[in-house]
Formats: sequence, structure tokens, C-alpha cells
Amino acid sequence: MLSAVGKEKYDFFWSKFYEYFYGSADAHWFSSLGLNLIRLAINYRHLNDDLEPQVIKEEAFRHIDRVIRLNSVAGIYTMIDLHAAPGGQNFDWHSDNNLPEALLWEYKEFQDRTVMIWEAIAKRYRGNPWVAGYNLLNEPTDKDPNAARLLSFYSRLAAAVRKVDPEHILCFDGNTFGADFRAFEAASFTCDNAIYSCHDYATYGFPNGPIYRGTDQDRQKIRKGYERKAMYSKATNTPIWNGEFGIVYATPETDGADFEAVNACRYEALSEQLRIYREDRISWTIWLYKDIGVQGMVFTNPDSAWNTTFAESLQRKQKHALDFWGTDDTNTAKHFEPTMDFLTQNFPEAVPSYPPWWSFKQHMFRRTIYTWISDNLCEAFVEPMKAMSLEQLDQLAASFKFENCVARERLIEVMTQQAAERSM
Repeated sequence: MLSAVGKEKYDFFWSKFYEYFYGSADAHWFSSLGLNLIRLAINYRHLNDDLEPQVIKEEAFRHIDRVIRLNSVAGIYTMIDLHAAPGGQNFDWHSDNNLPEALLWEYKEFQDRTVMIWEAIAKRYRGNPWVAGYNLLNEPTDKDPNAARLLSFYSRLAAAVRKVDPEHILCFDGNTFGADFRAFEAASFTCDNAIYSCHDYATYGFPNGPIYRGTDQDRQKIRKGYERKAMYSKATNTPIWNGEFGIVYATPETDGADFEAVNACRYEALSEQLRIYREDRISWTIWLYKDIGVQGMVFTNPDSAWNTTFAESLQRKQKHALDFWGTDDTNTAKHFEPTMDFLTQNFPEAVPSYPPWWSFKQHMFRRTIYTWISDNLCEAFVEPMKAMSLEQLDQLAASFKFENCVARERLIEVMTQQAAERSM
């Protein structure tokens, strides 16, 4: 994008984007629903540059400061979440990692930079009562059988942060995308004033997943998945925080005329999850607050400048399942079947075994359409921005202003009902 529009327009657009994406209206509306915690995902690139790895970009803190300040006025706490660490703490899209490996675990330089970033964050926000805590790494993936590198680094990271800020809560996501705490239990990993965060996504809420019918078997499957992820918190008698959960919403474009029936089933599955959370009296933050219509509580209007400007690219991504998250890859997978058959038949030992629940197709897609192909489509995506004026770029960013977005009413109804009952 920088090379496409030039530095002046690049800086202008992102300044407006951050300003509009979350403002006072967002915070007050969120608070009015009876919700009191925002998990603020940050990318290490906001605070650190790969070409100046030992320098913290202090000016970037203004964006974090602003969100924390807005939230405090509205009575909302902020959990600071390092969603993308140097080198990638996992090998998926949400860590801004275009490689099939999590290099944070392979290079000490990346670990040193992550510690430096957290020391700077802790120094900035120590003593701030509206910062709920520090979510040290989002969804790490250490393929070591005992997650030894993850646990060792967690201990180092916790000690470094505690030296600067001894008071704020530390949050540790489980291994393998926040779902596996077996290594924690085996190593008797503990930390004072800490919580262990699970991410409890149910397959009922996703394309290609089963349809939730509300049977005893369906409910037991949801309960079993949650219990597996929450087991370490229960074993250590520490508070349970489900840092992420949610569903992908069907649309006429993705699911045809039956999209409302599909969504009704997914809402029922979500309601069952929330019922379990209420029963166990746990804390939760849904993924996510705002987006372009995939999972958000609020989302950009289909007629907005953003959706219309990038319509062709968005439709192309959806059609060919170029994004792992929230797409149906059935048709795309058909074209890969001959290659996958050839590899599995002739080189079975080359099929990755981690994560254990990933199919060979998922590994193949991660190495092709989710990285190589998607990377090469970035220039085409930003092409419409090249000729835009500052005014047009402002309108593009303004697509994310609260007053220009659409609230997902049924989701709000489900969430607020559960939040109200939880507080009783």
C-alpha cells in the first residue's frame, strides 16, 4: 500500500482508520450493553520495526493510549493483547505471519524483541487502573511435544514484565491456538496474579462444520470442548477467562436462500456456549467487536465505501477461499485433490503432524493459497486506492465509523441477555 499511494496518503489513511475504527461512540455503545472489557489486539509492528529492531516507536503508543482513555470514560477495562509477535508466535494469518512456521520459537532475536516490547508496554501502563492486564501472546503454537520453548519463554516474559510492573494481571494463552494446556499441567507451570486464557471456538459456528440441532449429543460436544480448554484453570483454581469465541455469519452470497436458517442454528450453538459460561461463572470476550461482516458485533455497511471499493477482491477471496477463516473451501479443495493424493500416497512421512487436528488439506492450503497466492494478490487489492484523493481516503476509512456501521441485532440480544443473567 505504501508503494501504491505514497507516504503522505499512507500516513493519512492509517491515522484516520485508527481514529474512526474505535471512537467515543463505540465505547459508550459497548458499555451500554452491560459489557465491561475490551481485548485490544496489537501488532508488534505498531511498536517496533524489523529494520530497527532495538527501537521502540514511542509515537505509536498514542493509538493505544486513546483507546484506553475512551474505554475508561465509558467504564470499560482494556486487556492489552499482543496478537502478533516478532517472527510469529504461531503460523496462522492472525499473527501477521505469511510463513508456515512460527519463527518466534526458532530465533532468540525475536524473543528478545518480544520481551523489549512488553517491557515498554508495562512501563507505559503500570499503575493504570483501567488496564485489566497483559495478554502476553495470542494463540501460540510451539510444536515441541512438551511445549518446552513456550513455557520457558512464558517464564522469562513474566519475570521481565513483573520487574517493571508487579501489579497487573498476566494472561497466558494455552498452546496450539489457546486450546491445549496439557503441557502446563505436566510442568506444573504457575505464576502469581495470573490467569490462563482458553479460546473456545465450537465447530458448529463455522462453514463446513456440523449443524447444531440442540440435541443432547450437540450440547455434550460443546461442553466437552469447553471443559478440555478450561481444565487447567479449574485444576489450579484460577479464574477462567475465555478470551475468544464466536461464530461466522452466513450470508445470501455464501449460503444462498437458507442463510437465515443457518444463522439461527449457529446462534443456538452460541447461546449454549454462553449458557455454560454463565453456569460456570466465567469471564469472556467475544471475537470480535467490529469487522466487514464476518463475525463482528458491528460491521461495515454493505453499501459503504470500503465494501464497494474492494467488492471485486472480497468476492474473489470468498469464492476461492483465499482466507482460511470464515470461508467454505469445498470447491477450491477439489482442484487440489490430485496433488494431495499424490503427496499422501508417495510421501506420507512428509505430512506434518502438528497441529494434530489439522488435515493435510489445511497444511497444503497454508503453504499455497493462504500465503503464496494471497501475498501476490495484495497489489491488486490496493489498486483502487492509487488514484484516491485525501478526501476519498477519508471516506474509505470512515466506513468503520460507529455511526456508519450496522449492529448485528440478534447477536447483541443473545450477548446482553447472557451478560445480564451473569451479573445477577
